[in-house]
Amino acid sequence: MVVYESQKGDHMEQSVEAISAIPGRMYEAWNRGDVAGFFADFAEDVLFAELEGTIYRSRAEAIEAHEEIFATVMKGSQLVRGEVPFARIVSPGVGVVHGRVGILMPGEQEPPSTRYSMQLFVTVWRDERWEVVALENARLLSLETMGALESLSAG
Repeated sequence: MVVYESQKGDHMEQSVEAISAIPGRMYEAWNRGDVAGFFADFAEDVLFAELEGTIYRSRAEAIEAHEEIFATVMKGSQLVRGEVPFARIVSPGVGVVHGRVGILMPGEQEPPSTRYSMQLFVTVWRDERWEVVALENARLLSLETMGALESLSAG
């Protein structure tokens, strides 16, 4: 655990373990179909770039969009094999976390290799807790898969 003294002289406890736990809480909420729980660690003014390029500019906007997603295209899906390859407090009150997870659709036993995502979280310490202020969600693809996709688009 890292303890920093704020400019006011009070102490705030920050740990890599605390920021590393954020993706797991999100994955658990997703698996319960709990949209509000999925975004519980997000700041009200979060910037969230989704894997297809949509950018949400607030927690409320992200929740509203994901209520539709949870009720339709991703209904019953599960996030599996979640991991945090790295997390680091980069400056007092600022942390980054890299998460990876697979998406399992109803009836599947194993997600295909093309349905793994990775996320880069930027967190800040506010009001005695870590909040996600920015999140980039991207598809995790092998070089072979990227090459195949490029050859398809070439024609």
